[in-house]
Amino acid sequence: MKKIILTGDRPTGRLHIGHYVGSLRRRVELQNSGEYDEIYVFIADAQALTDNIDNPEKVRQNVIEVALDYLAAGLDPEKTTIFIQSQIPELCELSFYYMDLVTVSRLQRNPTVKTEIKMRGFNESIPVGFFTYPISQAADITAFKANIVPVGEDQEPMLEQAREIVRKFNSVYGPVLVEPEILLPENSACLRLPGTDGKAKMSKSLGNCIYLSDPSDVVWAKVKGMYTDPGHLQVSDPGKVEGNTVFTYLDAFCRPEHFGRFADCFVGKKQSFTFNSLDELKDQYRAGGLGDMMVKKFLYEVLEDTLAPMRARRAMFEQDIPAVYEMLRKGCERARAKASKTLAEVRNAMKINYFDDAELISQQSEMFKNK
Repeated sequence: MKKIILTGDRPTGRLHIGHYVGSLRRRVELQNSGEYDEIYVFIADAQALTDNIDNPEKVRQNVIEVALDYLAAGLDPEKTTIFIQSQIPELCELSFYYMDLVTVSRLQRNPTVKTEIKMRGFNESIPVGFFTYPISQAADITAFKANIVPVGEDQEPMLEQAREIVRKFNSVYGPVLVEPEILLPENSACLRLPGTDGKAKMSKSLGNCIYLSDPSDVVWAKVKGMYTDPGHLQVSDPGKVEGNTVFTYLDAFCRPEHFGRFADCFVGKKQSFTFNSLDELKDQYRAGGLGDMMVKKFLYEVLEDTLAPMRARRAMFEQDIPAVYEMLRKGCERARAKASKTLAEVRNAMKINYFDDAELISQQSEMFKNK
């Protein structure tokens, strides 16, 4: 069986470092590994419209922002098919058929849906399109016969819903669809990166994000204002690493070589430190004597080591936006060709391929002639 990857993002804003460590960084690594036969990454504009239907311009403008972030992060359109969800009408048809395989009560039990509904304050006014987006997501995955979906752990309920749909379809109509498996980040700190304010979720609406495209001065301002340990009032006080957002970010981004390259961050007027590993840094913070600002300066340098090259690549792609749209157009063409093949198999299995079924037409022709 081919190894096929599919994943994507909603274009409701620029991508932030939570997206990067949660899935985008891994996508680039998988793309460059050469171990996968096909890789599809899509911009989920149709899904974004389910709770932004009154503001389509927001979605429209952010399609290019997400595309630029993809290219800046290192996705290569020669290796990865990047496409826009709404431009693949086959996905809508698959969703329509899958709706007959899922009950309302099952959708209501989906933990991810319940969380999203509560977060957006929908209550009883939830749009049907938003309510059924696990079905739409199953169509996205199965259309490309994807068996690997690299996402954060919060998407596991969505993947399980897709697997249920695949099993139900295959049991009723035959073995056409492929069950997907989740591929989680290897670094546990990347499973769900908190916001800069320490809240559990990094969210555009909460204003607690560091975006991949943020200028360096903005990154520094956000790092300076980050939540640390509220009990670490004096430099001499012992500090807590657990639940300290600065250290969570270091867990996600820091590499051993950073301590040699950015040693100046720990040189102060009154006291200086030398660290060779993140564990040594944590031990010193726990013991006391290490100020938050030193650690924040180090985190800023670590983040910039990742973000500065992305910023430069993004600036390059921004100089030729028509070329970016042409890349997306070609990606949509490739994606639609793949989805069309799957849809043809689905329609054939469901016995709704009327005009392609010569045997059916012949049998019925003979039946009515002999009536």
